[in-house]
Amino acid sequence: MGEQPQMQDQSKGLINKFLNGIEWVGNKLPAPALLFFYSMLLIMVISLPLSYMDFSFTLTNSSGESVVQTEKVYNLFSAEKLLYFLTDFVRIFVTFAPLGVVVVGMLGIGIAERTGYVNVALQKLLSITPKKLLTPMVLFVAMLSHFAADAGYIVVIPIGAILFYAAGRHPVAGIAAAFAGVSAGFSANMIPATNDILLQGITQSAARIVDPEYTVNVLSNWAFGSASVFFLIAVGWFVTDKIVEPRLNRTKIDDDAQVEEHKEVTAKESRAFWISTVVMAAVLAVFVIWAYPTDSLLRHEGSLTSAGAPLMKSIVAIIFITFIIPGIVYGFLVGYYKKADDIIASLTENMKDMSSFLIMMFFCAFFIEAFTQSGLGRLIALAGAETLQNMNVGPKTTVVMAILFIAFINLFIGSASAKWVLLSPILVPMLMHLGIAPELTQAAYRVGDSTTNIISPLMTYFALVVVYCQRYIKTTGIGTLISIMIPYTIAFLISWIIFLLIWWGLGLPLGIEGHYYYTPS
Repeated sequence: MGEQPQMQDQSKGLINKFLNGIEWVGNKLPAPALLFFYSMLLIMVISLPLSYMDFSFTLTNSSGESVVQTEKVYNLFSAEKLLYFLTDFVRIFVTFAPLGVVVVGMLGIGIAERTGYVNVALQKLLSITPKKLLTPMVLFVAMLSHFAADAGYIVVIPIGAILFYAAGRHPVAGIAAAFAGVSAGFSANMIPATNDILLQGITQSAARIVDPEYTVNVLSNWAFGSASVFFLIAVGWFVTDKIVEPRLNRTKIDDDAQVEEHKEVTAKESRAFWISTVVMAAVLAVFVIWAYPTDSLLRHEGSLTSAGAPLMKSIVAIIFITFIIPGIVYGFLVGYYKKADDIIASLTENMKDMSSFLIMMFFCAFFIEAFTQSGLGRLIALAGAETLQNMNVGPKTTVVMAILFIAFINLFIGSASAKWVLLSPILVPMLMHLGIAPELTQAAYRVGDSTTNIISPLMTYFALVVVYCQRYIKTTGIGTLISIMIPYTIAFLISWIIFLLIWWGLGLPLGIEGHYYYTPS
């Protein structure tokens, strides 16, 4: 047995006490589905007394003139509103924007992940990396794994440890780098994934509280997110090699550590992977060829990237097709599938995995609808806008304050979708009234939502990462892992905020139809 890690003593200090407090508070919260249900009931109760009051707010419009806006809260216990919810009960759920797009997208990606195609792709990227570039490659692959849902946690993090150990480096540093890439850099992605679709739907629903016709492009944050990948890799590389690993090197690996050898991809898996990748390229080529002509049916008035373009409306279907076809090909080539019925069995398993998501979305849909129908969203947004306007801190300071608030809330509510469903009806309309576009608010949310994932014991996979660390240092606990990951959180949060402000200041595009400012029509 090796020496006891020095970090263990530190974990008994103030940091661990603080985190134990966060864990205690977080454990007192109900399940996300019940949280939305209770929130909906609370909105209904609050709407009753407020419906007898009138509210007015003084805001400055885009022309610099002061305009008084009056608002009214509607009683959700009124016969009219109760009848509305009863008659539209099914519609409210089935038309909830994030529901269908996430289910369809995850069915396709789930097949590619379940058959092993995604796992082999990640292993191949990591295995061909020179030792000098091991840290940035682990970070890059970790961020790339976002499109495959949980693949980063299940595959990349343990492989990161194995590769670091094989290179003569501390394996826990490999875990830390991979964990930082997968979770702290969650919203930095070059490949559009279900998370983009999910956030877009929620953001659009919130924006329509103010502007019923407002449309958010699913790729509205793509440029900023893509650039963030390389920026955060540089930051994470510095933190890993200059801060985290030197500190870890003072902690010996246990003598009986469960050190795993790097599992090589078999010849059969490799052959299946390359054939399936060629198939994926062919699928993408079909869409490229189809979209290329100026009169293509995938264009809208010659544009491929406008919100009205069929190509943009087809993103979910394209993601589904692009991953399910090579996933199926790979599954047959490696023997995972024997007959067509096996594919249906996989799809069934994918749906089982999404059952908790569907339940949460059911209550999310009614929470959003209650918030919208009551008028509380507009009331809070206008009150917040008036307060921030009177503070006169400027749009950039306002956005920074929103990011810090979101990062704090993220310690208690780990689910990105659950948190955005709760916050977007408040933040998006409020900032719209201050002239800040929903696309910029969404980009700010991505920054705050990602950076504190790795120091929250309530994050779904946090305990799993502790177990990964215990393979090498058995005394690793929650406080130990937090102390390892805090440098990433601080560095990512501060530098990413600065990066967003610089990006904004230079007027670089957030993405396709990614606006910075909102002007009421």
